[in-house]
Amino acid sequence: QLQLVESGGGLVQPGESLRLSCAAYGFTEDYYAIGWFRQAPGKEREGLSCILTSGLNTNYVDSVKGRFTISRDNAKNTVYLQMNSLEPEDTAVYYCAASPGHYCSRSVFGYGYWGQGTQVTVSS
Repeated sequence: QLQLVESGGGLVQPGESLRLSCAAYGFTEDYYAIGWFRQAPGKEREGLSCILTSGLNTNYVDSVKGRFTISRDNAKNTVYLQMNSLEPEDTAVYYCAASPGHYCSRSVFGYGYWGQGTQVTVSS
């Protein structure tokens, strides 16, 4: 059974960093894209970044460019989201999602498998 498990969320102060992890279990496909998303209260789920099995196509939404970095360790079936210079506006539940194949997207409609989410709160 396909399963994604996020971890690494927490409460931090503005300017601090967090690294989120997304561990994938039960995948039978050799190639799949992983996307990171977030959803703040009262807002739509927003696509932040995406990465292919090859490590390529790491496109980012403008609001996190230069601050967030996506990476993956295929040996561990884990994708990371390094978040630096966090701002209160980054407060949200962060989700990872998976899609078999070679196409990277920041649209929620591009993914069929989702994790349960991890809360990130940025507050002084």
